[in-house]
Amino acid sequence: MSQPRILTVLVLLLCCQGHSGQITDNLYERWMKYSEECQRNMSRLPAPTELVCNRTFDKFSCWPDTMPNSTASVPCPWFLPWYQKVKHGHVFKTCGPDGQWVTGPQGQSLRNATQCEQDNEDLKAQEKFAKTYGSFKVMYTVGYSVSLCALLLALALLLGFSKLHCMRNYIHMNLFASFILKGISVLVIDALLKTHYSDKIDGYNVQVWLSDEAAAGCRAATVFMQYGIVANYCWLLVEGIYLHNLLVVAVFSERSYFTLYLCIGWGAPMLFLIPWVIVKFLYENIQCWSTNNNMGFWWILRFPVFLAILINFFIFIRIIQILVSKLRAHQMRYTDYKFRLAKSTLTLIPLLGIHEVVFAFVTDEHAQGTLRYVKLFFDLFLSSFQGMLVAILYCFVNKEV
Repeated sequence: MSQPRILTVLVLLLCCQGHSGQITDNLYERWMKYSEECQRNMSRLPAPTELVCNRTFDKFSCWPDTMPNSTASVPCPWFLPWYQKVKHGHVFKTCGPDGQWVTGPQGQSLRNATQCEQDNEDLKAQEKFAKTYGSFKVMYTVGYSVSLCALLLALALLLGFSKLHCMRNYIHMNLFASFILKGISVLVIDALLKTHYSDKIDGYNVQVWLSDEAAAGCRAATVFMQYGIVANYCWLLVEGIYLHNLLVVAVFSERSYFTLYLCIGWGAPMLFLIPWVIVKFLYENIQCWSTNNNMGFWWILRFPVFLAILINFFIFIRIIQILVSKLRAHQMRYTDYKFRLAKSTLTLIPLLGIHEVVFAFVTDEHAQGTLRYVKLFFDLFLSSFQGMLVAILYCFVNKEV
């Protein structure tokens, strides 16, 4: 099995197991540990006194000194993600009569790793998912790009016209800014991961990938992205609280609450982000910090998001109850009443992020099979296009603008 073939299999498997950065981090970490263990074991052996194919690590397996005109056999490398299924298999490599390992026409390393290959049915399923994931990636890239354009234009309009400067629009502008921060951070981390892992696997590139400099930049981008995501949900919560206060509080002083809104929207995420950064640095300091081996650490960031979704959902229910009572009080015709209520409900869903409730209780680690496809599409599609919907509803169809 040639090196490009085995790497293709690995990449396909990564796409099927979760976020590519997270799984790839684990794979490279294991690959590097295997390489270091191989080098360490080879250095402990005495030097050969006769003609042999020298001990080597060919970027896939660790090979001992081998006599000419013979075939070496070693167990399948344990860094393979599917190692448990092939742990009894072996890789084979031929030593030529001149004491040199047999190579391909272009000098590439040759080995027979058929016993270490993944099951064909599993591979086909992963190829299918990899294709689906690629389509999803195009979809959410387009979504975030369109949303960014719409949000930037909406933000420019609200900032550019002084007559639009009021407390309600100040909150809208901060919400737009949080969506912009979230969109930029997602696209940046995607580009970084693509650059970070796009080169071929060899000793030099792996050394670069695992270097402190590369890891520091990637981690900074991940922290930036996580802050953008949490801040976005906090500003959606602020919008919900503000709307609730307008409808419920009899004497509502907007300006007296604005400082509190700023603290919730931009300050509260730091209360969760800083502890997360500390525990990641101390206990899970792996590459881009996209790995979530300990889900307890991930819940440090997941909790404020889940709490914001839950509070907004209850605010949504309360607002609908208020709208129902007000519409009934106006004694509208039943058809008009239903239309107005449906319109208000559908408008509030993207503005408050209520759609998140659908899969709020289905965590990534529990979503399997078809449910995983549905959840992934639902999350990526709505999250990427939500910024555009918010810009349209709060700005472009706003009669004040």
